[in-house]
Amino acid sequence: MADDLTIQTCGKYGGIVINDDWPGYSLELFNYPKHYSGDLECVYIPHGVIMDRTERLARNIMGDLGDHDIVVLCVLKAGYQFCADLVERIKALSRNSDHTLPMSVNFIRLKSYVNDQSTEDLHIVGAEDLSFLTGKNVLIVEAIVDTGKTMKTLLKHVEAFSPKMIKVAGLLVKRVPNSSGCLPDYVGFEIPNRFVVGYALDYNEYFRDLNHICVISESGKLKYKV
Repeated sequence: MADDLTIQTCGKYGGIVINDDWPGYSLELFNYPKHYSGDLECVYIPHGVIMDRTERLARNIMGDLGDHDIVVLCVLKAGYQFCADLVERIKALSRNSDHTLPMSVNFIRLKSYVNDQSTEDLHIVGAEDLSFLTGKNVLIVEAIVDTGKTMKTLLKHVEAFSPKMIKVAGLLVKRVPNSSGCLPDYVGFEIPNRFVVGYALDYNEYFRDLNHICVISESGKLKYKV
């Protein structure tokens, strides 16, 4: 895998860049729910690698924001697992260092996908009144950023409530030809334009129960298409 990964500046911190020709790992090397047999091409990012990268991001965030109160704004549904793991690692660092990072956690829900296509029709649920963000340091936690249009819309919405500062942590940034160039401040991985599932990322609400990030197969898309 090392030959297919490079480090590149993406946002403030360099993310792990997965090259376009990375084939992923054979499914036979990992455990995964058997009800998804035939629905996946490969394991793209193993769970353990996600955990290590999340810990590194937590250290970066702690280094930048330590000793400042922050409001974590978790973007549901796909972001819940990344947010939970990131917050746990920040809490562990707070317990074992000279710096501390007091946090509160709130949730909003975005929906812009139908099957495997991002649409222009963006729904923001639970964000009608974000007045509690006024004057606060905000960390938005998102699972995946592709075109960046969704993130730009969310940032504009949050900025309307006059927070003191906004930072964004994104587990995945997808390389797409129509990217808006809106990148998170903290990036886990930069990936090719492939539709990935698992680790709370879904395809029509399926695959959230996978621990690893995997590439869905064409037969899987057909099976769960709406």
